[in-house]
Formats: sequence, C-alpha cells, structure tokens
Amino acid sequence: MMKGVSKQEAGYDKMAFIDLPVPTAAEDKVLIKVAYTGICGSDIHTFKGEYKNPTTPVVLGHEFSGEVVEVGDKVTKVKIGDRVTSETTFYVCGECDYCKEKQYNLCPHRKGIGTQQNGSMANYVLAREESIHLLPDHLSYEGAAMSEPLACCVHAMYQKSHLELKDTIIIMGPGPIGLFLLQIAKEIGAFVIMTGITKDAHRLALAKKLGADIVVDTMKEDLAAIVNEVTDGYGVDKVYDASGAVPAVNASLPLLRKQGQFVQVGLFANKMVDLDTESIIQREIEYIGSRSQNPYDWPIAIHLLAKGAINIDEMITKKYPLTEWREAFDKVMEGNEIKVMIESNPGEF
Repeated sequence: MMKGVSKQEAGYDKMAFIDLPVPTAAEDKVLIKVAYTGICGSDIHTFKGEYKNPTTPVVLGHEFSGEVVEVGDKVTKVKIGDRVTSETTFYVCGECDYCKEKQYNLCPHRKGIGTQQNGSMANYVLAREESIHLLPDHLSYEGAAMSEPLACCVHAMYQKSHLELKDTIIIMGPGPIGLFLLQIAKEIGAFVIMTGITKDAHRLALAKKLGADIVVDTMKEDLAAIVNEVTDGYGVDKVYDASGAVPAVNASLPLLRKQGQFVQVGLFANKMVDLDTESIIQREIEYIGSRSQNPYDWPIAIHLLAKGAINIDEMITKKYPLTEWREAFDKVMEGNEIKVMIESNPGEF
C-alpha cells in the first residue's frame, strides 16, 4: 500500500490523505517512484471546487519527477533505474485527427494524470512509456518537476504564438507560469513588461531579478502610459495572460498593437466572462487559447531547464513532505510563495 492526496468529490476542499494500492506496471506502463511534485494552479482550482475537469475520486499531482522502479512487458525504451519525468497524458484514443498529429492535449477521449487518472501526490505514480522523458544527468529532480508547467509555457510561446527577438510583450500575472513565460521570453531576447498588483510586490521584484525589462504594479502605475511610451503609441506585439483575472485581460486588450496576438494561458475561475470584444474586433486582435502541452513542447522545456535558462533555485521557495500536503496547499493559497514542492519519499532522492 501507499499514501496519496485525493480529491474525493466535487466541492470546496473534499480532500483526504488515503491509503491505496501501489499500481502495477503492465503492458506499456511505467511505475515511477515519485521524487517531487509541484503544486499547480489547477490543483488549487480543484481544491476550491472551481475546476470541473477532474474525475473524482482521484489522486492529484501532474508536475513530477522520479525514478523508474517497474516496467510493463511492452516497454522497450525505458528501464528500471532511469531518472524521468512524464507528460500528463495517460490515455488517448490514438485514432482522432488530433492524436494522429500527436496533439494529445486536444484528444476528446484524453485522460490526464492527476485529473482522470491517479497522479503523483503519492509515493508512486503510473505513466505510459510514450509520455516518459529521460532526465539529463545534471538536471535535479526538483528542477525536472517543473518541466510540465514550463512545457505549457513553451506551448504558448513557441506553438500557439511565435515569439520573436524583436517583440515587445506584456506578461500578466507574476506567479509561477508568468515567471516561466518571462524566462523563456528573455532567453529569446524579447522586451518584457511584467504586470501584477500591489500584493505581488515580492513577485514583481523577482521578475525584475529574472530579467523583466519593466515591472508594473497596475494598482499604482499607469500601464497604458508606460506601454504607449515604450511602443510609440502602437501597442505591444503580444500579450500573455497568466493571471486568469478578467480585469487584467480587459486592461491589456486595448494596449495591443493592431493585429497583435493575445494568448490566454491562465485559467479563469468561471466558464463565462465579460471580455472587451470591441478591442478584439476593432484592433483585429487574435485571441488565442493555449491548453496544456503536447509532446513537441517537452524536449524544449527540458533543454531550457538543463542549460540553466530557468532559475530553478529562485522558482522553488518551499518544500514539504507528502504527509504535510495540507500545509503545502495552505502555503500556496496564502499567495506568498512561487513554486511549492511536495516530496513524496523524503530522504530517498
């Protein structure tokens, strides 16, 4: 038996620390002894009952790293002892148009780790071989546990939009996703304006340390005036929203260059929101949804981590053993940390 952090049913909290059997690796499946799991914003939405995607009961956790301890009889490329991370895709139909292009994030029958399939906030987690990625020797387990959210950011910046060296951009929301987006953008060489609110002061300070050209407290400073000065009144080339805050989205839409791109990365708490459609239409803005990640994003994310483009030490601000998962969730919800990690098997990695 093993322990796991389970969302038992829909609603606020409804969480439990449960005993459950250690999964068995059969066919193309790989059993991973979990080292670290990062707590994601979607985990918090799930905790609060705001995210309808999970099929309950389910063990949460989808940003993880660990060591392979068992492989199924159809596994050919992964072996016991490998240091790995995994994509969140656990099952897809393999037959739809999206699967044929390996756009697994769009398969209508997809089942994801930590949402429809038990996740990594446990001692062990099961993954399929195709989703496994081997870790470079010098990449830490802590760093590797950030490859999933980083892959989501790669998806937004490399696949859904084409961020370029010459671009001037706004990134809204200096949480983990916003700070990953920032570091990707600075690796490319774009000019970045990072926005937040007054309570984000420490995160905006970190954004500046990580390379943001301008940081803006939108409660105290005039974002429109700053953008107009920087862009000679034309507006920024692209906006990436990592806040999921409707007021922030609507404040930035008129600040886009005509025919600019707005990429929605953050999740809204509600399905239906009021958007400034006039700016979208009159400025011929492309409003782009960016959902999760797919296999094309992962090698880039791992490469960025391995080469040091992502400041792992600055991003991880707290670690908790699995038994203290509730304190870890509370700490994330306080809003003062960047990335909080849960250590599934303390002292063993």
